[in-house]
Amino acid sequence: MTTADLLEKVAQVLIGLAVFAAVVGLVMFVVDRAPKKRRDVVQLVAFLAPACILLAVGLIWPAARTTYLSFFSRSGQWAGLDNFIWIFTQEDALITVRNTVIWVVLVPLLSTAIGLAYAIFIDKSRGERFFKALVFMPMAISFVGASIIWRFVYEYRQSGDPQIGLLNQIVTLFGAEPVRWIQEPPINTFLLIVVMIWIQTGFAMVVLSAAIKGIPTEQIEAAQLDGTNAWQRFLNVTLPGIRGSLVVVLTTISIATLKVFDIVRTMTAGNFETSVIANEMVTQAFRAGEVGRGSALAVVLFILVLPIVIYNIRLLRQQREIR
Repeated sequence: MTTADLLEKVAQVLIGLAVFAAVVGLVMFVVDRAPKKRRDVVQLVAFLAPACILLAVGLIWPAARTTYLSFFSRSGQWAGLDNFIWIFTQEDALITVRNTVIWVVLVPLLSTAIGLAYAIFIDKSRGERFFKALVFMPMAISFVGASIIWRFVYEYRQSGDPQIGLLNQIVTLFGAEPVRWIQEPPINTFLLIVVMIWIQTGFAMVVLSAAIKGIPTEQIEAAQLDGTNAWQRFLNVTLPGIRGSLVVVLTTISIATLKVFDIVRTMTAGNFETSVIANEMVTQAFRAGEVGRGSALAVVLFILVLPIVIYNIRLLRQQREIR
């Protein structure tokens, strides 16, 4: 695509946005002058219509189209469930599913556990703000930037050459041979998971620290007067008090982990048995030309995310009923 073509596309998008804004403005102008009895209904439709249209165009239609394409082969012929059978029968696809499961189990649990422990230990300590900022800083780095940083940590040079990777510097310091860290399965998958944990721990720590500070002081003091130790207070006072925040953190990180793409793409491009569903979806659809398989992987990813979303919605409804 040339620069002129790109500028033309941008101009078309801007014109489309301007037309959409003009239509919305015209609708609002008409609504403001509608008869009083009709105004409530007209206003409701007018305010909801733009959001519903954008939702249908940007989410519902692509989801339906992707599901439709998942039943077709590369040549455009009806394939039925062949693409889904391929996901759960071929060795490479099974490795991708296995890696995704490992990611979604380890990252939320470890990120939340480390963030919670850190939030408790630095609560009301001297330099609390500094320590929080230190752990939260990785959240300000993009996934690609974080991947590049950790790629240098895992960097490999041949034996005898100066090692610029931190891990191999430590290994050679003790007289061992340097290791191709991100090329050695299955350890490379866990090393990539470390990057995601490093990023998400700050998010977990900030949310859970705020939840801990929201626990009434009277409850903690009453538990102390009852002669409980720190561990008992944590189990019986702190955990129940931050249960809602824990669920939010776990579900948020779980969804983000299921969709992880940047880290794998930047560090290994899915090679060396490190691919996950989101990465394989892009690889199949745009690199291999297998749009049907890529769409099937997208459908599987949606199905994996759905139970987490449903559980979160049910929990929010229960909390609303309690209130």
